Amino acid sequence: MADKGFTGASGATASAGTGVWYVQDDPELREAAMARREKVGAGLTDRAWMSRVLDDTIVRMDELARIQRYPFPVDGRGRQIREDLQGPEYMRRQRIRLQRLGVRILDHTPALGLLTDGDGVVSGATAVRRADGLPLRITAGAVVLATGGCAFQSKTMGCDTNTGDGALMAAEAGAALSGMEFSCAYALAPKNTSMTKNAYYAWATFYRSEGTFLEAPGATKDRTLIAETLLNEPVYARLDLAPESDRATMRTGQPNFFLTFDRLGIDPFTEMFEITLLCEGTVRGTGGVRIAEIDCATDVPGLYAAGDAATRQLIAGAYTGGGAHNASWAACSGAWAGRGAAQFARARGGPPTHTSDAGGAGAVSVEALPEIQRLCTAYDINYLRHAERLKPALAELDALWGAARGGSGLRAREATAMLAHGRWMYHAALHRQESRGMHQRADFPAGDSAQQHRLVTGGLDELWTVPEPQWLADGKRAA
Repeated sequence: MADKGFTGASGATASAGTGVWYVQDDPELREAAMARREKVGAGLTDRAWMSRVLDDTIVRMDELARIQRYPFPVDGRGRQIREDLQGPEYMRRQRIRLQRLGVRILDHTPALGLLTDGDGVVSGATAVRRADGLPLRITAGAVVLATGGCAFQSKTMGCDTNTGDGALMAAEAGAALSGMEFSCAYALAPKNTSMTKNAYYAWATFYRSEGTFLEAPGATKDRTLIAETLLNEPVYARLDLAPESDRATMRTGQPNFFLTFDRLGIDPFTEMFEITLLCEGTVRGTGGVRIAEIDCATDVPGLYAAGDAATRQLIAGAYTGGGAHNASWAACSGAWAGRGAAQFARARGGPPTHTSDAGGAGAVSVEALPEIQRLCTAYDINYLRHAERLKPALAELDALWGAARGGSGLRAREATAMLAHGRWMYHAALHRQESRGMHQRADFPAGDSAQQHRLVTGGLDELWTVPEPQWLADGKRAA
């Protein structure tokens, strides 16, 4: 396992608690859970995949309790409560299990590209050891991408390493992506902080800069009014709707949320604090590498994807968020992808003798990063979507992509991956000419039943986006 950071301590989950889509094995409860998800997913979910995830989440959480002895809390009747995980403890135990199994862990060794054999089968990866800059060439019978989504280094909590590197590597090998238009997730945070845990904002009142009430109901999900206001003036919040009797319990439930305010010298229950919106892109969006088989194989032989690196549309459709469905998908897809990759490698008989780099995108200069971030995280482009803003932004991103490649090393590859994500998500957003889920178009405010299908996106120099039914009917000709 090669990790850009320190395995078990990097990424979104390791920095916070996370909910889990854990539903007891009861037909009525399962049906209700899937029905809710189908409604929120706006018709793009797959019931068979949702059922698989619900089944396997129970297996994964049981494994975590039994083998890794995760300390789940218990209710009044002594039953374990498995709907939530403490990220740091959960990931620490995952690392320990890998070590006990004899897995070779390469910490601080980011992958830079994939290797393929003469037939285009993925056969390993190139990487670099950050401690001394030593380049590595790792051959393998199969590869699992579990590199997370892309948050454009917006400083959302735990996501600085999530720059979309895996999706770029997959695209270079010829893989397709799905759901890239659902990439406009934004989280509330106290200004100048990375604290993007949002559950407690359900008890918040929002205010304009002069202290007048800002009517932003449901702002924990729909942040349109907040985004529109932030374009012109500051916005403030106060958790004044939280009952005084619950405030001590809230501090116990999410201590690191309140640690931020304690350091700032603010009582968030009684004092107003300035907020901002941080782009979380495909981390809390649903887009990623397209899943082609039930073992999480991609459209490229030898390549598998899991977690936020893969599309979550199969269970989340057009809308998702932090934890819950994403966390269950990560646990389940990781197990399926690992098993599928192992079986593929075993059948293949081991890695090939001769491999070549699958790369093709090169690396843009890191000097382009501020402009990439501006174009991909601006509220009026990525969140308040309209063709009048999306088209010029995509044109600028295309121009940056077409510029001479002058970058090298990890940071340049990160910038290239973020640039690629911006182009994919705006290309897909322009093709979905309706409003569905988190993708809301001001110029197409209504949903369109004729567009109730997933979109498949791909390409590097020349991008393409087609409806998934058409793409499959054409024998994946566009790829």
